[in-house]
Amino acid sequence: MQNEPVNTMAIQQFISQVKSADASNQKEIRVDIKNARRLALTLGEVMTKLNGDLEALLLKQASREDEVIQVQLDGGSSWK
Repeated sequence: MQNEPVNTMAIQQFISQVKSADASNQKEIRVDIKNARRLALTLGEVMTKLNGDLEALLLKQASREDEVIQVQLDGGSSWK
């Protein structure tokens, strides 16, 4: 499940609803419980995936040996 893409349609629909409400100067939006549940579950999936990706990145960085970067300055003598 770690590599499967997350279906973000619920988030996209919510953002679209907010944009539409903002464009028409509405003071509030209403979300029925079915869409609110889908949005909450989708946000949970996204956050879980991001957390897993972050943990994997941190573990990869911690296990990697220090890199040595060598820089040579020649004063621009190789420029033409």
